[in-house]
Amino acid sequence: MNIYLIVILAILIFNYILNLVVEVLNLSAINTILPQEFKGWYDEVKYKKSQNYLGENTRFKLFESSFFTFVILFFILSGGFNFIDRAARSFGLGSILTGLMFAGILFMALQVFGVPFSAYRIFIIEQRYGFNRTTVKTFILDILKGGILTFIIGGIIFSCVLWFFAKTGKFAWAWCWLAVTLFEMFLIFIAPVVIMPLFNKFSPLEDGELKSSIKDYADSQNFKLKGVFKMDGSKRSTKSNAFFTGFGKYRRIVLFDTLIKNHTVSELVSVLAHEIGHYRKKHIIKSIAISIATSGIMFFILSLFINNPELFAAFKMENISIYASLFFFGFLYTPINMVFSLLSGMLSRKHEYEADYYAVSTYKNPQAFIAALKKLSVDNLSNLTPHPLKVFLHYSHPPVLKRIEAIRRQNIA
Repeated sequence: MNIYLIVILAILIFNYILNLVVEVLNLSAINTILPQEFKGWYDEVKYKKSQNYLGENTRFKLFESSFFTFVILFFILSGGFNFIDRAARSFGLGSILTGLMFAGILFMALQVFGVPFSAYRIFIIEQRYGFNRTTVKTFILDILKGGILTFIIGGIIFSCVLWFFAKTGKFAWAWCWLAVTLFEMFLIFIAPVVIMPLFNKFSPLEDGELKSSIKDYADSQNFKLKGVFKMDGSKRSTKSNAFFTGFGKYRRIVLFDTLIKNHTVSELVSVLAHEIGHYRKKHIIKSIAISIATSGIMFFILSLFINNPELFAAFKMENISIYASLFFFGFLYTPINMVFSLLSGMLSRKHEYEADYYAVSTYKNPQAFIAALKKLSVDNLSNLTPHPLKVFLHYSHPPVLKRIEAIRRQNIA
């Protein structure tokens, strides 16, 4: 049997089994006794509801994972990629346009399979637990807008990669790396003002106690605010969040309207202080730098597998092409990407602790930040006791109890 096929099948099956084990362990870590830290924040009924929410979501994710793993395995073993390639080549287009056709057909097929799962998650599970605010119209528009953006942005990047590998010789990977990096940096700058408003409405925070309190805190930190915006997160869900996006004059701190509705002014300022902490500690720049470095490694390794006959034989392909090489390489790159994801997750959790500490040490109201963390956990029915392996593999933020414990250990609270 083809060695590449054995490796790819082993990767797919290993990932599936690992995910299954992690989710089962995570469910087994559910503690029916409410942690002392959350006494008075959760009542017995709502805490039980949070556990049911975790259980239902987990079972559904496992079903979804099982379905897609089976479909992908069947697709590979039955020569599905060759069937799509023949369909793309039947139009008689050039290599780049044929590659775009090949990628487009695969993307559309993935969308067709994925939409029912997304719909069930939003309109059944999220609705059952009181989170959903998404209308059918918004759901459909999100799919259409997301698809159009994927075709435009993905098409540009994919075309550039195909062109460089076809035209620039052995250093094509470096040219791809440079071009993709520049394009991604461009997107980081324009996303807050061009892309994100396609999905949500962003309004400058209105005058009042919250805005003046935020300004006072920012001034105390010599932090020049480029804009604090309220986002209509309630358009889709009752869940709350806040985030920092963009650079320079496009820099924005965004608060969900649900966050503003459910929290006090001091809690909101402490959340904003956390986001400023990420900026002050240069977490965003560090994350971007690491992402650029890992993409360079990815493109270099990719260059070693371009037009590999044995790799194409594993997928029962009749014709060798650069565009199909990109997809097939993705399967082989999965273990390396997992290692990078683990390291990225560890760094991200470290950054969250640092931003937490910055918030409570500069705003000097740790109880407000702890209250904000607790409210967010309760309102979002977050899992208070995730299994350590689940945290290690998948969490970008430390569990809320660990964050609160870290704040109290600093003798700030």
